[in-house]
Amino acid sequence: MSVAEVLAVIGALALAALLGVSDSANATAALVSGRTRSYRAVAAWSLLWHVLGGLVAGTVVARTTVELVRVPQHMLAPVLAAGCWSAIIFTWWTTRHGFPTSASVGLVGGLAGAGLAGQGWRGVDWGGIDGLQLAGVLGVLGGILIAPVVAGSAALWLDRLIRPLSLRLHRTASAPLRAGVWVASAAVALADGTNDGQKAMGVLAASVSGTAVLRTGGGISWPIRISCALFLGVFSVLGGRQVVATVSRRLWRSATVDDVAAQSSAAAVIFLAAAGGLPLSTSTVVTSAKIGSGLARRPRHLRRRPVLWILGTWLITLPACGIAAALLVGAWRLAG
Repeated sequence: MSVAEVLAVIGALALAALLGVSDSANATAALVSGRTRSYRAVAAWSLLWHVLGGLVAGTVVARTTVELVRVPQHMLAPVLAAGCWSAIIFTWWTTRHGFPTSASVGLVGGLAGAGLAGQGWRGVDWGGIDGLQLAGVLGVLGGILIAPVVAGSAALWLDRLIRPLSLRLHRTASAPLRAGVWVASAAVALADGTNDGQKAMGVLAASVSGTAVLRTGGGISWPIRISCALFLGVFSVLGGRQVVATVSRRLWRSATVDDVAAQSSAAAVIFLAAAGGLPLSTSTVVTSAKIGSGLARRPRHLRRRPVLWILGTWLITLPACGIAAALLVGAWRLAG
């Protein structure tokens, strides 16, 4: 393997790990805020479903991710490596400061910037709306922008729907509602694995083969699938405790019914996106659902400063990673 291919392989595995870190709050924040079990029990639950989601995932999202760049074969590995490492560096820095950054948005921006630097305007599949399907960079970004709005709105209305029902329950009869949080959190972790796991799998498969093998209908081997699923699951537990604290406690203090509404809405949106081959930012979907449930219950208690910081981080992710990836490809060309 060439140096570029080695960097791309390491970058794909590191990306799976960083996706796990940035997704750490998605399936655990609701359970941590409810304080129903220890953090270890919550983390083990999240790990199980993240890994399972990665193992049962298909290849549609992976294919969409790899097809974002249209470069010659000799440039594929450098472009993939630059896209991965730009997203990794930015996500690592922001996650260390406790912000639920979207590594998925960073990867899209990084691949677009690397493709532009490697092959010009034609090096990127810009796409758009293809019939009823979103395609290319613009299509993926459109889905990434729309999905949080859908998840937040769904969580808001679901919270308003089930809250009157929950108030009629006696406290001793609320066990099914608490169990619902665990089920909904498992669904979010499973959806995370099926969507985010495929992004790293697609990059790793293309890096190992040296070609965009997924474009021709090629599958993903089990060693690649297992490796990415384990990296995603393990690092969703090990690396993101600060992010979990931000989403579970600093946005607003949620009740059980709010967590059920937020997690159920987020899981539904992520599953639908994975089925349609759209590589969503699961972090933005889950955080937006959490905000939506907060607006349904106590709008004035929603803490605006953390929300604004998170939104600001999301906005700068795409251009920052795009510029960084373009510089990495430029440096690679100069070195070559």
